Amino acid sequence: MSDGELMQLSERLGLALKARGATVTAAESCTGGWVAKALTDIAGSSAWFERGFVTYSNEAKSQTIGVSEETLAQHGAVSEPVVVEMAIGALKAARADYAVAISGIAGPDGGSAGKPVGTVWFAFASARGEGITRRECFTGDRESVRRQATAYALQTLWQHFLQNT
Repeated sequence: MSDGELMQLSERLGLALKARGATVTAAESCTGGWVAKALTDIAGSSAWFERGFVTYSNEAKSQTIGVSEETLAQHGAVSEPVVVEMAIGALKAARADYAVAISGIAGPDGGSAGKPVGTVWFAFASARGEGITRRECFTGDRESVRRQATAYALQTLWQHFLQNT
């Protein structure tokens, strides 16, 4: 996915959020703030992008957005329970209408048989209590995995919550 395509996704998401008078927040681990960057590359994004949380370490996940240390210890950072807690914590901390959370293994190291490099968990939540999770396994080098995860997050948020705006 090119920078231009990421910008188009961000613009479409921003227009839908603006039409609803809604805001979004992002809690990111493996993408390192790339979702926040893609969204804030759009002029006027301050009207609909509330804030981003780059919670790369387990400690940051706990301290910043309230991910339970027990959940991290039991499931690991790259897991469905952790991204759910990340999304809910970011939603509450930012007082936003929508949240996306991302945690994965971008590589080239850190993978295992159960969680190979390219494994990324996503959680999407709304202030109305809606939520979905997804697990994807992307291919390519570190940058490619991170870029694909960013695009997937933007696309899924738009499709699931905002497409009919």
